[in-house]
Amino acid sequence: MKAKAMSAQNRILLKGGKVVNHDRMFDADVYIEDGYIKQLGKDLVIPGGTRTIDATGKMVMPGGIDTHTHMELPFGGTVAVDDFYHGTRAALAGGTTMIMDFVLDGKGVLPLDAYNKWMDKAGAKVCCDFSFHMGLTWWNDKVKEELPILCKEKGINSFKVFMAYKDLFMLRDDEILDVLKTCKSLGAIVQVHAENGDVIDENCKKLLALGITGPEGHLMARPEEVEEEATHRAIMLADQVNCPLYVVHVMCKGAADAVRRARMRGAVVFGEPIAASLGTDGTHYFNKCWRHAAGHVMAPPLKDATTPEYLLNLLANGDLECTGTDNCTFNADQKALGKDDFTKIPNGVNGVEDRMSVIWEKGVHSGKMDPCRYVAVTSTNAAKIFNIYPRKGHIAVGSDADVLVWDPTATRTISAATHHQKVDFNIFEGMECHGVPLIVISQGRVVLEDGQLHATRGVGRFIPTPCYSQYVYNRIQTRDVSRAPQKVDREAYDGPVIEIKMEDKKGMQLAENPITMNRDSMFQARRAQPGGRNLHESGFSISGSQIDDQKITKSSGQRISQPPGGRSSGNLW
Repeated sequence: MKAKAMSAQNRILLKGGKVVNHDRMFDADVYIEDGYIKQLGKDLVIPGGTRTIDATGKMVMPGGIDTHTHMELPFGGTVAVDDFYHGTRAALAGGTTMIMDFVLDGKGVLPLDAYNKWMDKAGAKVCCDFSFHMGLTWWNDKVKEELPILCKEKGINSFKVFMAYKDLFMLRDDEILDVLKTCKSLGAIVQVHAENGDVIDENCKKLLALGITGPEGHLMARPEEVEEEATHRAIMLADQVNCPLYVVHVMCKGAADAVRRARMRGAVVFGEPIAASLGTDGTHYFNKCWRHAAGHVMAPPLKDATTPEYLLNLLANGDLECTGTDNCTFNADQKALGKDDFTKIPNGVNGVEDRMSVIWEKGVHSGKMDPCRYVAVTSTNAAKIFNIYPRKGHIAVGSDADVLVWDPTATRTISAATHHQKVDFNIFEGMECHGVPLIVISQGRVVLEDGQLHATRGVGRFIPTPCYSQYVYNRIQTRDVSRAPQKVDREAYDGPVIEIKMEDKKGMQLAENPITMNRDSMFQARRAQPGGRNLHESGFSISGSQIDDQKITKSSGQRISQPPGGRSSGNLW
């Protein structure tokens, strides 16, 4: 049973502020009633009993949408400490009024069962509105059959595949292609965790064998090329099918450039940097304090110190589209599961509470983006991509009353000692941020005021994300038409065609092309001489066996001594 909103807060007037949307800023008052924006403008006529909040000199903007969270996610034998209550409560404290969490269960669990499990976990706890992405951790016909139900009946339009986590979540390219084709037929979006899982697996084994067991090994096993290659490959696969692709947690320059180049070619691909990749870096993995280093372990890992500014530049200029956090938090004792083996450190960091301030500090306060672009990357673009705009991500008549009164000059210092998250560590510890939400309104109710948080457990609503987002699929449909294969009409060729024949040394006639002929026939025709292998003709495999092994007569156990140059008889020795 959902908790009911407090009736005393049903009517609110935000007066004297500057409204900031993704496309423009303008002076206007905002009147809110029963959870919706009812009027917008100057000299509004409002009913009696309305509460007036003075927003003079402040900005009035849409509440943030965090596109990427993992509340109470099971991982590595433990469960993320920030559950749907503590996580969404912290989100509201930082100015995020909606989260998009991932349904992410193990192999063998069908998507509908996983969806029901996550809905049961979230429904009684969430303090703000939420949606789900569906993680596809395995793929077969049964899984495929449930996707239309999730899209049409359960309100999910985005499905995530993994190219990493070998033997756990990872799908192969042929499976990913089938996911892409299926999702395109449904008008859905495919999201991808882009890292080369095979390379990571080999690198981890090598580093552990060398005695590198600390958190620095997590970064060493995942060099930038691992993410860059997988991002490029995922974009290529999606482009062949012409399915929209959303690259989650873009963490490195190479991956960001892959997204940028693809967009320049017209591909429908979106890149999502996160608060962590924009606000801190991978130098922390080499900290002498194991807990500090482990506290930053996430996948893909944070990269070098020049990466955050590079990603911010691309985000500010439109090459990257929106921002999440990948919020998945583990306390010190949970991280300590990997004290002797970095591969066993639970992956995940915080961010859901700090994203809005970190991006304002690094993006707007630094001069890289204006407030309109800030609103776009923290709220509006997500609403457009996932087809909930203008209900969310916009200040307009009829939109949900998820609204912030933002003070761009106020400051706060981030610390685990003062944050609202349950986790005992904060990757942004000590960062001073300009830009603070003074008032947070969720569903038309004031939930943050004067630094006091008034979040209510269970009031969050599930927000369906319909398929066929115009922002995404208008271009997909146009590209289908413009890129359709064109057959060339021509007269049939009626000239002569040569007959290809090939004879072996014994005069046997082979009517087949030697490049495509049956291998068994080839080796039968070109049998190696007794006692040896024709090294020019046989194939090779990584295992060490060769394709004609079964054709070779095994030599006896008798050792025969030959001179280095061999006998003069002409036979191989």
